[in-house]
Amino acid sequence: MLASAPVSRNSAIDLPAEVASAASAPPPAAAARSVVLVGMPGAGKTAIGKRLAARLGLPFRDADAEIESAAGMPITEIFSRYGEPHFRDGERRVITRLLAGPPLVLATGGGAFADAATRRAIKASGAATLWLRCSMATLLRRVAGREHRPMFLNADPAEVLQRLMSARHPSYAEADVTVTCTDESPEVTTRRVEEALAAAVTPQRLSVGLGDRGYDVLVGPGLLARAGGLIGPVLPARKAVVLTDASVAPLHLPALRAGLEAAGFDMLAEVAVPPGEASKDFSRLQEVLETVLSEGLDRRTAVIALGGGVVGDLAGFAAAVAMRGVPFVQIPTTLLAQVDSSVGGKTGVNLRAGKNLAGAFHQPRIVLADTDTLATLPARELRAGYAEVAKHGLLQGALWNWCEQHGTAVVAGESAALTHAVLESCRLKAAVVAADEREESAEGGRALLNLGHTFGHALEAEARFDGTVLHGEAVAVGLGLAASLSARLGHCSQEWPSRVIAHLAACGLPSRIADLPRRFTVEALMGRMAKDKKNRDGKMRFVLMRAAGDCFTSSEVPAEAVTALLRDEGAG
Repeated sequence: MLASAPVSRNSAIDLPAEVASAASAPPPAAAARSVVLVGMPGAGKTAIGKRLAARLGLPFRDADAEIESAAGMPITEIFSRYGEPHFRDGERRVITRLLAGPPLVLATGGGAFADAATRRAIKASGAATLWLRCSMATLLRRVAGREHRPMFLNADPAEVLQRLMSARHPSYAEADVTVTCTDESPEVTTRRVEEALAAAVTPQRLSVGLGDRGYDVLVGPGLLARAGGLIGPVLPARKAVVLTDASVAPLHLPALRAGLEAAGFDMLAEVAVPPGEASKDFSRLQEVLETVLSEGLDRRTAVIALGGGVVGDLAGFAAAVAMRGVPFVQIPTTLLAQVDSSVGGKTGVNLRAGKNLAGAFHQPRIVLADTDTLATLPARELRAGYAEVAKHGLLQGALWNWCEQHGTAVVAGESAALTHAVLESCRLKAAVVAADEREESAEGGRALLNLGHTFGHALEAEARFDGTVLHGEAVAVGLGLAASLSARLGHCSQEWPSRVIAHLAACGLPSRIADLPRRFTVEALMGRMAKDKKNRDGKMRFVLMRAAGDCFTSSEVPAEAVTALLRDEGAG
């Protein structure tokens, strides 16, 4: 019914077997499954459900009718005799039994999906859930004449419906698909429901295994519109502030706002900072904190990052220090952020001494990587993000082979290639972060994710974060330099620098220092690298490679070898 969204063993990263085998495997085909219709009284769940079942060739069941049949009495009598808790328990058992059988279309009572335990049971069954969402005016017209029903006895229907909508809409927003119903004919609505189900893509879900601080990474299209329903269950309260930038806000903030409001979120503040690395500093951090605190942020308020890596790092650091730590949600909108910075909990700001030298580890509660947002990226930003995908390929092995075959499709913006690149990059990073969250491993571990970054951060910092050299562009050059240094030290064959540099160049990325639009000196770059936060005991620390899928960290790199490489590669 719902379509599925579209390693070699590393000596230093011990990846789970499923990560190794998933790098180039196609997604599995979706099996037929049940459809559960949820919504308010008067939404048309039974009328639409019967028609939908006929169109899909599935049996139809009405949960309320099944409950009355099993109990041998009307629902009103069950309520009056035994109370709502007893009814909800029986309702849950009936729905669970029905969904345990062959696929069907099931219409539920208005309160079923609003019950947390029943909602969990429906989700656990694997059924597709669809919310028939109606306006107040539509519902009032449809419930006219139902004044005899218990909920409307001696009450104003509008007041009753408003109360129920306020209580239940946040739960309905957790449905997989939402279709807004109007006064059109049931046949037209049924056709739109069928089309919505056919077009829906189930997001891929990856887990970052950090025990009590673990969280899921969701990858797929259309996640902004569903954001409230997806993030609400993992937050302590439906209150949030959104941090974004002035370029992203007009593109994606309206969709996010609507998705949050549909799930009953109270939006305390929306803060937009100027785009670019210059926003990652202490003065901007203080402005953000003063703003959100003045709007009423408390320890149950989530900070939501909507944007690229700069916004994610800044928002995450703000969440880490506000009230000594508040919930944090990552909604990355760039390829660079989706494949790298949004996963792992590293947050921070830049100092004059270098990039990300002040920060904290603060894990998000959930990451929503909406692949639809990548269609709005400028070509240069998309190419820059691909550098991190290539890095993950070199770390993993099998993904590098995929990159060499499909990298040009990724930077061309082809949807299937982008989705695969994001999914597999997140899969690798989730496994690495789970094994070495705070980069404390003596060798290898999370430090391997810095392949190319010792060089890249030096180049980026020396460019003063002024936009002439993007982070991904600096990393691309850094990957070429890391491969070249590995070859010069005898760790890999000369084939690898040639392959890495040629592939990055074919994808439109700078791959050598001389490709960058400004000049650098050996002395300046060496000075930057000497202050790199990954250094230990005063020694520069590099990630080197023997081959794709076989990388390692080393502090035994002669400074003169690095100096000679920089000079040969174009530094003055």
